[in-house]
Amino acid sequence: SMLINETLTVSVEVTNTGSRDGHEVVQLYIRDLVANVTRPIKELKGFEKVLIKAGETKTVSFKLTEAELGFYNRKSEFGAEAGDFKIFVGGNSVDLLETDFKLK
Repeated sequence: SMLINETLTVSVEVTNTGSRDGHEVVQLYIRDLVANVTRPIKELKGFEKVLIKAGETKTVSFKLTEAELGFYNRKSEFGAEAGDFKIFVGGNSVDLLETDFKLK
């Protein structure tokens, strides 16, 4: 869990299992499960293109703050709300690793 004014670091290890060096675009999505306005199922909040040599593993990290977790409510006020979130990380919007956290 994290507090609204804190920063959450999301890290994922990416391995190139092929025989050639290659680029991968690692994408980070979130879903706000309990917002008081309807939110998208997956919102892209970050991406990073990394060169990974054949057989190499790299750690890719993203920072989540209130700026990424917030949204405009019905009164046009921006901010994050306490509640449950899901985090998705992967090379595309379908094949994703998933975890969750609580914002307090």
